Amino acid sequence: MPLRLIVMRHAKSSWDDPLLDDYDRVLNARGRRNAQAVGMWLRDAGYAPDQVLFSAAARTTETCDLVCEAGGFQAERTRSRRLYHASAETILEHVRRATGDAVMVIGHNPGIADFAARFAVALSTSPDFARYPTAATTVFDVVGDRWEAVGFGKSTIIDFTIPASLQT
Repeated sequence: MPLRLIVMRHAKSSWDDPLLDDYDRVLNARGRRNAQAVGMWLRDAGYAPDQVLFSAAARTTETCDLVCEAGGFQAERTRSRRLYHASAETILEHVRRATGDAVMVIGHNPGIADFAARFAVALSTSPDFARYPTAATTVFDVVGDRWEAVGFGKSTIIDFTIPASLQT
């Protein structure tokens, strides 16, 4: 089976408590709705992940839970503190250790946006791709049959969305 990679920035977080540590911020109401919308979009488009790698921060953990619940995904979930504000290189290290056929990574900007841009053989033409807003999601067909061998600049973007485009 060919490999597929789904790259998502966490959904919109709450800033209601200015004293709360960044790591502990949860999603706001819009973020929860957007994470669910992305989960349903992935399901409806046939992009179901069988493994999700995500930052251990509260907002990425919550994003993962809502995406998987809304999409009905029974994916293996791997939570990592090292994915919190990770660089593109650190994200690639995690992807190279993946075990699923369809892997999703949920992280933070600027690293997740940098990773998505560098992983692609050609950038998305969407004007939103460069800014990679909250809950932006890119789906790649991955060149190669082993995660250990994947690298930057080789895989094709087959889909990209942001929550605003999912609103009906």
